[in-house]
Order: sequence, then structure tokens, then C-alpha cells
Amino acid sequence: MSDVVNKLWGFCHTLRHDGMDYGDYIEQITYLLFLKMAEEKSAKIPNEYAWDKLRDKSGTDLSDFYIDMLRGLGKEEGVLGDIYSGAMSRFANPVNLKRLINLIDEIEWTSLNVDVKAAAYEGLLEKSAAEGKKGAGQFFTPRVLIQSIVRCMKPDPREKKGYTISDPASGTGGFLVSAFEWLMEVSGGKLERKDARRIMNNTYFATELVARPRRMALMNLYLHGIHANIDLGDSIYEPLKSKRFDCVLTNPPFGTKGANQAPTRDDFTIETSNKQLNFIQHVVSVLKSGGRAAMVLPDNCLFEDKAGEVLEILMQDCNLHTVLRLPRGTFTPYSQGVKANVIFFQKGMPTENVWIYDARSNVPGVTKKDRPLTLKHFEEFVKCYGDNPDGRSKRQDLGEAGRFKCFHITDVKERGYKLDITWIKDESLDDPDDLPEPEVLATEAITELEAVVGSLKEIVAELESNGE
Repeated sequence: MSDVVNKLWGFCHTLRHDGMDYGDYIEQITYLLFLKMAEEKSAKIPNEYAWDKLRDKSGTDLSDFYIDMLRGLGKEEGVLGDIYSGAMSRFANPVNLKRLINLIDEIEWTSLNVDVKAAAYEGLLEKSAAEGKKGAGQFFTPRVLIQSIVRCMKPDPREKKGYTISDPASGTGGFLVSAFEWLMEVSGGKLERKDARRIMNNTYFATELVARPRRMALMNLYLHGIHANIDLGDSIYEPLKSKRFDCVLTNPPFGTKGANQAPTRDDFTIETSNKQLNFIQHVVSVLKSGGRAAMVLPDNCLFEDKAGEVLEILMQDCNLHTVLRLPRGTFTPYSQGVKANVIFFQKGMPTENVWIYDARSNVPGVTKKDRPLTLKHFEEFVKCYGDNPDGRSKRQDLGEAGRFKCFHITDVKERGYKLDITWIKDESLDDPDDLPEPEVLATEAITELEAVVGSLKEIVAELESNGE
């Protein structure tokens, strides 16, 4: 499979000289792969746009046909229309389009197993992200982190009819894909007939703000046979919809870009322009009673001014039972220097104890080549978390010298409900030979300064509104 990825990726470099960027290239592959696999599966495709019609053309006839095909498929109903809505050709040279079609035509994609098909697609996404600081990284969460979260959460739609899983900031669909892969693993790769249709068509839901990653998510999930329900929209600024979910898995976008005003939502108790804090409030709203959630959040969401207020409300409505402090460099190479956490909670009961696992202190920072992120980084945490996905397994406080420690709600309340709690001295920060790279330290400093500036802006806005 690495040969397939490298071949497709090598062609991407050729197309860059023709003015096409990584994102455009992967998007064009999305259109063509879908059509090729639809032919292999004998799926319903308008005959005039069948794969063989495209494959047999060349030159300007091919270019013209491809443009008309994208426009026509975008007008179709269902998944076809979703994937091709607004689709446009990015090929300036029909020779390059023909070469890509031939590359895709060489492989019988549906004969590959689910994991391998995903590896081809996600391998390209990861290469795209690694090639640039922006790339696909803004839509990409490390797969080993997602897998570890899913192992803890056990999102099993066989539990009951109507079981639903959602990601309100889905990017390219990594959480939903991993949730389905976990289900296939625990079910031995087979679903009972009575469950299969419901699970494949009415279980996986998402929202994504940007059209391109949404399109990629639809394709990514289609490669696994899933017809996902992915809305194009803004989860926190648009009115709350009626749909509620049993499990939410999400990594809301980091940073402050575009977060210059607070959403006007009646279900948001705390008014703030911080996107991640608003996502917390949104997830609480969309969870069913008894539903569970896991969210990736940057450090500032555990300690900035409004964080305590949001977390207080969260702990009144939900059992925020577990916090995982992620290793430094978890998001390398996508967002180096970003320090983050995962919070786990269940709706419908107040918090009594918060268990914090410190996977950061005295852990060498993650690097792309020398110290890549692996499942081993989270093995001990998954064991400490326990088998109960709601965080109710019997747990052991490992004390001041251990990485897993329990804090009663009274301790949390004394800290203003802020969860930036540390108890292990990080010796690595005192070692001048083992400090993070300068650019990483700079990114960490900028992230913390942005959080402070954001808090100051909210204070100024509050003062101004009170003065009116």
C-alpha cells in the first residue's frame, strides 16, 4: 500500500508544477476514486458519467467531459450530490488528468480490505499535512490518539436501536472512521443483518465548517462503506438542531481566528468568544442524557478566565471524570508547540471526582522522525481509564509520584473549577540539553499569550457594555 501512496504522491509533485496544490490534488482524487469504486461495486451512477466513459476519453474531449461530469453529478440526489456539490476541475492540462485516471484505473480498490483502502487515502492526507505547516493539519488529528480515545469510549451502536455517534468539528472524519474500525474489530468484522443497515446509514453524524474537508470526510467514510450524515455548517454559531447523540468524539479547531464575538445561543450559559469553550457548551447540549463525550482541548481551555465558569457548568450537568494531559508535540508536524488535553465526561449526573492522567511531565517531546507518536504513549492511560466507557471502572490513585491522580470536586472548586493541575515536577524542563526546539517554545509562548489577549478583550468588551 505504501507503493500506491508513494505513486499517487509522486504524481502530486508533478501537478504542483502545473499550479495545483496538495489540497486540490487530494480533492480531485476524491472525485475520481469515488467514481472508480462505484463502478467496481455496481453502485447506481448515471450511465452518462460512468467510469469507463471517463477512462476512454483523452485530450480536450476528456477535459470537457470531466467538467460536465462534475457539474452533473453535483446535481444528483444523496451521497453523489453531497460529494460533488460545487466540484470543479483543477486540471490545466488534460494529459495530467489522463495520467491520474490511468493510475487509479490500475488498482481494484474494492478488492482491498477496509484498513488498506483507508491507508491509501489517509496516507495522502498525512503527507499533505507534513509537507507544510498548514496543509491538511488543520483537519487532521493523529490517528494513534484517536484510536486510544476510541478504545476508552467504546462507541458501540449495537447497544441499542437509535444509537448515534457525532463529531461536530469532523475535519476529514478521522474520529468517525476510527469508531467504525473499532466496531469492526470487536465484532470480528461482521455485523448482524438486523443491525448492519442501520449502523451503516443512520449512526455516524458530523458537522464541518469547510466544504473541502467535509467532502473528504464523505469520501473517507464511503471507503469504509459508511453513508455518513455530514452537515456543512458552523456547529457553534448556528442555531441548535433537534438531533441528540449517545456519543460525541471531537477535536474542535484550535486558535482564535474568527473568534471575535460570542455566539447568540440560548442554550449557552456562559458568553465567550473562545471557540473551544463554546464547543464544550455545544457538546453538552447535543448529548443525550447518559451520553458520553471525549474532547481534545488546548491547555488554555483548562485555566483561562472563562474556562472556570464553563467547566463549573459542565461539572454540574455532567460527570467530568477524566482528563488526559497529552505529551508535548502530540500534533507534530501539524501544530508544533500546541499543548493539549482530552476531557472525558458523561451527561446527566454531577461530577464528584476528576481523575487526571499526566502523560506529559518527564516524557520526551514527540518528533516526526526520532520520537514519533505511537500507541505506547497511551497504553498505560488506557489501562488506568478502565473497561467502563463512562469512567466508572475501579481506579487506583497512584499518589504524588504517579501519573494518575484523583481530585475531589471540593479540591476543584477551591481552584475555581480550573483543571490545569500538576503535581509531578517536570525534570525535563530543567535540562538545557533536552529543551524543545526554539520554534516549539515560541509557539507555546504565542499560544499562551493569545489566550491572555483573548481574556483581556472579553474584559474590555464587558466593561464597555457595562458603561453604556
